[in-house]
Amino acid sequence: MTWLNNIEFADPEWLWALILIPILGIWKLVRAQTGEVRYSIAAPFGWSWASLRPVLSWLSLIAYGCWIVAFARPQSTKTSQQVQGGEGIDIILAVDVSPSMRAVDLKPNRLEALKKVANDFIDNRPNDRIGLVVYGGEAYTQTPLTTDHNIVVESLYGLQSNMLSDGTAVGMGLATAANRIKDSDAKSKVIILMTDGRNNTGTIDPRSAARLANGLGVKVYTIGMGTRGYAKMPVQVINGRTIYQNMPVQVDEELLKDIAESTNGKYFRATNNQQLSEIYAEIDQLEKSKIEEFKYTQYDEHFYPWAIAGLVLISLEFLLRNTLFRSAL
Repeated sequence: MTWLNNIEFADPEWLWALILIPILGIWKLVRAQTGEVRYSIAAPFGWSWASLRPVLSWLSLIAYGCWIVAFARPQSTKTSQQVQGGEGIDIILAVDVSPSMRAVDLKPNRLEALKKVANDFIDNRPNDRIGLVVYGGEAYTQTPLTTDHNIVVESLYGLQSNMLSDGTAVGMGLATAANRIKDSDAKSKVIILMTDGRNNTGTIDPRSAARLANGLGVKVYTIGMGTRGYAKMPVQVINGRTIYQNMPVQVDEELLKDIAESTNGKYFRATNNQQLSEIYAEIDQLEKSKIEEFKYTQYDEHFYPWAIAGLVLISLEFLLRNTLFRSAL
């Protein structure tokens, strides 16, 4: 039970006694109206201090109410949280930046949709080290593992689909990510490999790269991006204009499943923005960091003012009853 400004009651059951206050007030009012009382102090025009005598009863009732609140022990709480120790996770995002990532089956295109969802994923993992590897016809580390996620996000949003030579070297992308994370001493090491095509270039076989990752204790989650069938992709024609043509989507699902299964990971297929978001949310749940959280709660008692207010009101009622409102014999 709360009451303004983060006030809680340690013994809230006492507050039920407040129901008695209006009942006693009604009883006193009825008793005053049916009783015959004479007063020793009179004043002209039919007014006297004695006419205000019922106010004394309300002073005592309010005093009782204050004491009831005091017995309920109002107190404010201040809670602080501290994160200590725990086991963070090292995660490498391996992103395909081949020209086909400009296809618009995800909005506004595959690469831009990936940036938004990956950014949200990074924001939700403040205790992990995250790095970024990019690959197309070749592969390299864009950002090493770091806890400075602003750098990772800045690098992520700087990715372009024409920054590397044409082609999709899945094996080289995976091997580069595995090599970057191999010296990690984290208890859990993860690679999230994203591509919209099939391995068609590079000097490293993807399945060999998967065996390398597995030998290093790295789990690989693979994501195949793109709708099934055909998708519109931008193509430049001779006069420099860009047109969109339907091109076949060539995600090698069998390869991506093999990579994931051989490293105890999982394969996902994202055919639209919503599915991509759900995939990252699932990976986020599967790979939770083990962090020790300690909560400290400080209680400040506030029953003193209520108890003092009740005492003051009772004292005032006693003083007035025996002076200005004193009954005549």
